[in-house]
Amino acid sequence: MSGTAGIELMRRQYLQLIEPARLHVPPLDEMRLPDTQERIYKTMFDEDIGHLPPERYRIRILKRLLHAMEEAVQDPYEDEISDDLTVALGSLMFNAPNNSTPSAEEKSFVTYSLPDPLSSYLAPGITLLESRHLIAASGTTGLRTWEAALNLGQFLHTEAGSQLVRGKRVLELGAGTGFLSILLAKHLKSDFVLATDGSGQVIDDLSANLFLNGLEDERFFKAAVMKWGHALVDDMLSDTEGRDSFDVVIGADLVSEN
Repeated sequence: MSGTAGIELMRRQYLQLIEPARLHVPPLDEMRLPDTQERIYKTMFDEDIGHLPPERYRIRILKRLLHAMEEAVQDPYEDEISDDLTVALGSLMFNAPNNSTPSAEEKSFVTYSLPDPLSSYLAPGITLLESRHLIAASGTTGLRTWEAALNLGQFLHTEAGSQLVRGKRVLELGAGTGFLSILLAKHLKSDFVLATDGSGQVIDDLSANLFLNGLEDERFFKAAVMKWGHALVDDMLSDTEGRDSFDVVIGADLVSEN
């Protein structure tokens, strides 16, 4: 994969915090080009970009990309490496925290692009604050987005899947970071979404993700703690028109301690 599509794939993987060794890097003959280097800087490392990955991760990715650019050099007098990228690495390394090991509760911005064609440059996405650890110190698994949610989201984004939720009232069980509920409310035109989880901490943190994605209007979206075997309070079930039933219930990778 090459050209704009290759850079767009790399950008999407980078914003999703894919491990550097798995990151798609364009061919060396493209990495040598000034236009490629400029696009990489402007879409991945420019400080004006909102919600960038953590500094440690950016350093690892920049080192890999600059190494590829150095390998791509054929004529030292003609082929140059972007000053913007080298300055960005130097600045990141100077400002990086001394502690190289993130804490279990440290959260990072993660942006999941919608599964649009790679020709759709800078495709829209969902930005979340996540803990990248498998299990948080509090014992919950709901502070990161799991593969099952991404797979279900990919299906719901298809024509067949979107028909199931478009214009519908949807209840999500085990919402976690809110990825699926936000996808439905922000991009798939669900009429009303109630995101629930068994962890109060998860629901508290979900409010930050709603804010990041412009979903603060309770006429269209609510979040609530839901314990198995316990009823939700009535005002959480009802929308502004007093409806308290749901057309669709979704859940991905649900876990119960009992």
